[in-house]
Amino acid sequence: MPDILTWQLEPLPTLLSLAFGYLLGSIPFGLILTRMAGLGDVRRIGSGNIGATNVLRTGNKKLAAATLVLDALKGTTAAAIAARWGLDAGIAAGFAAFIGHLFPVWLGFRGGKGVATYLGILLGLAPIMLAVFAAVWLAVAYLSRYSSLSALVATAATPVVLWLTGNEKVALLFAVLTLITWWKHRANIARLMKGTESKIGDKG
Repeated sequence: MPDILTWQLEPLPTLLSLAFGYLLGSIPFGLILTRMAGLGDVRRIGSGNIGATNVLRTGNKKLAAATLVLDALKGTTAAAIAARWGLDAGIAAGFAAFIGHLFPVWLGFRGGKGVATYLGILLGLAPIMLAVFAAVWLAVAYLSRYSSLSALVATAATPVVLWLTGNEKVALLFAVLTLITWWKHRANIARLMKGTESKIGDKG
């Protein structure tokens, strides 16, 4: 039987992994950090989400970088710790952390777009793939100067490469995460199609 069909979802570890992952993923670091810095509610500016890109719109690059790192580490921590119960538990926790970031219960289920947490889960489950993601992102960014397009192409490539390298279960997880990421970026996709999406280095 193919590995992808051989799931070992023990009830208790799976439930604990899902709960742990969601709670960790739902910590709104972008909102917490901007409030601690006296910059108010980051949800009231820009796109209104809590991710690093919107935190950058406050003008504080250090806070944006800290948000990026912490949002990524949510996914890494959830997946890596739960994976001690097995790969399937790690996958469950990683998925839950991603959902927690996008739909945090504490903020009325309105969170970020998930790219940083996506990368963190990748680091926790298939760290070598970070190099592939980065290479694709940089290549598309160099050719197009669109950050959003770079992220969309890199997330599309990730599950394909995972599958081709024999990581079927992790590939399936990232196929789902990629679909959700694209859905969360639907406004960016619309602007890309219209030619109105801002490019890397654009002012204002």
